[in-house]
Amino acid sequence: MDLAGIDFSAPAPQVAQQLIGVKLLVGGVGGRIVEVEAYDASEPASHCYIGLTERNFSMFGPPGRSYVYRSHGLHWCLNFVCREVGHGAGVLIRALEPLSDPAALALMRERRGLDELRLLCSGPGRLAQALGVTRAQNNLPLDAPPFLLLPRERDVAVLAGPRIGISKAVELPWRFVEGGSRFLSKPHRA
Repeated sequence: MDLAGIDFSAPAPQVAQQLIGVKLLVGGVGGRIVEVEAYDASEPASHCYIGLTERNFSMFGPPGRSYVYRSHGLHWCLNFVCREVGHGAGVLIRALEPLSDPAALALMRERRGLDELRLLCSGPGRLAQALGVTRAQNNLPLDAPPFLLLPRERDVAVLAGPRIGISKAVELPWRFVEGGSRFLSKPHRA
């Protein structure tokens, strides 16, 4: 599936890199993707490593769909499914640079209960809360409402480094960020 110039049937690290700079809207609210992490069934940090479950079924395809899960019982997290049906791979959307549309910003600030622009969508839980993402958006196609993905409007510097908050497969440089972005969840380290 090709969407916003990205082939979602490709491996998750490839899709992840291409997502940096893409505009993501959920119900008309969102921004430019500045931080993501790739996950694949072949590595133990992935939800798919243990095989198909009731929780992770949407990660097994088809590509170009959403996978929404609750992290630590507290925060919803949004992922984009990659690879062929049955494989089990995806990209966690970790941070956005919010759009400057006043109405969208007001709604994100209301949902988050804070005013600080840099903190609205810097982290997967914050991002989901600001965009109104819940389990109701799980396993939906990314090429139909409430989702809208728009291609990059300019070239961006994409940097790779270790993923955050995992204890397995930590050696994989599968966290991708926009170089110089002030909207990252944590600073980049190579």
